[in-house]
Amino acid sequence: MRTLIKNGTIVTAIDEFVGDVLVEGEKIIAVGAQLDATADEIIDAKGKYVLPGGVDQHVHYSFEFKGERVRGFETSNAAVAGGTTTVVEFVNQEQGKGMADTIFEMDKNEVAPQAMADYSYHAVVCDPVDKTFEEIADLPNRGISTVKLFMAYKGMPFHSDDEALYKALKAAKEAGVTVMVHCENADVIDLLQKKLVAEGKTDPYYHAVSRPARVELEATQRVINLAAMVEAPVYIVHVTAKSVMEAIRSAKNEGLPVYGETCVQYLMLEEDDLAKPNFEGAKYVMSPALRTKADQEALWEAVDNGWLNAISTDHCGFDWESQKHMGIDDFTNIPNGAPGVENRLGILWTYGVNTGKISRQRFVDLFATTPAKNMGLDHCKGHIGVGMDADIVLYDPNGSSVISNENSLHGVDYSTFEGYKQEGKVDKVFLRGKLVVDEGEFIGEKGDGKFIPGKPFALCFDDAQAAKELKNV
Repeated sequence: MRTLIKNGTIVTAIDEFVGDVLVEGEKIIAVGAQLDATADEIIDAKGKYVLPGGVDQHVHYSFEFKGERVRGFETSNAAVAGGTTTVVEFVNQEQGKGMADTIFEMDKNEVAPQAMADYSYHAVVCDPVDKTFEEIADLPNRGISTVKLFMAYKGMPFHSDDEALYKALKAAKEAGVTVMVHCENADVIDLLQKKLVAEGKTDPYYHAVSRPARVELEATQRVINLAAMVEAPVYIVHVTAKSVMEAIRSAKNEGLPVYGETCVQYLMLEEDDLAKPNFEGAKYVMSPALRTKADQEALWEAVDNGWLNAISTDHCGFDWESQKHMGIDDFTNIPNGAPGVENRLGILWTYGVNTGKISRQRFVDLFATTPAKNMGLDHCKGHIGVGMDADIVLYDPNGSSVISNENSLHGVDYSTFEGYKQEGKVDKVFLRGKLVVDEGEFIGEKGDGKFIPGKPFALCFDDAQAAKELKNV
């Protein structure tokens, strides 16, 4: 089966031109202007942007909080409908079980039969014994190129102390596995939470008060120092604040292999959203917490300049009515997280590209190309080029709509960006050559998605080696 996409404006991380894309089976076999090729189907993309399918390197389809679980891969059609064709899921290690065994048991039972986007996995340390750290060396053989540790959430099984971080960084360095870290000082948060609750300050807004930017900054600086001791790269997830971004930027300027991402919500929302009446603020309880307008502006500057190299969603689909209301009398019982995977492209295009904050090329880099590189998936994902998977989005820049949960596919009872304007729309999406979104409607099937193994020694290691060689010149 051959498909020829003609006359579209092809946008990559490095260029933009009017041209054609020829797909055969699951792969792109030619890209160029006015391709002279036969095809079973010809699609005229004139007036539309031809983009690589998005890679969201930070999603949660299996996260549990105090007995409540998020919506799973049965809702991954939302990602595809929003132009994201590959998601990377964090899987918390089960106590007494290996990280990879935990992942692939879930893959077999839950993910493979239901996934509608392609997917890869991050291992998450939850049992910090020596056997767990020894397993890191074997993760690349199982197609897992990243491991995550949480510095936050004192008392939870997924909390890691400095000893665990050091051991993980040391083992991962040798294996070419990228260590990703959720940076917040768990002890200080625990003290502040208890103090606020004791004072009767239990509304959602106090979630932000209990998690000020400095707890994120302190933890970020600490893990940067730990990584420097080991001489290992480290990746800081969901950066929220100007000060944290600056710490990462300073480390990079010193030649340290320190990298970070931010998320759509931290570019768009503010801590005042947590103060919305009638418990509406609970919808915006996420960790780290939302910050200020000044932090937003600094983060836009950071992604434009490459100080942070990806924009993810930290998609985490808890219901507001049936799950977040667990914390109606105590904000510490509100499940953290918010949905967002369906809206990443539209929000970034509308409020980033169309406002001049980022170029179309930079958008593609942040949305697809560099996330694929970070995850060791760039052999097949994140770029429109010969030999790549035919993950292709046709984006129509004309017209506008208003984001509403009524027509969302993410399976929860609210939208993080309810009422926000979106300029343009996802018109068609191809997943490895299969048309899965047509005229904005998802037409794919459960099981369309497949596991994509990540390769070790990915971008963070490449950049670290390049910096080391430059120092030696």
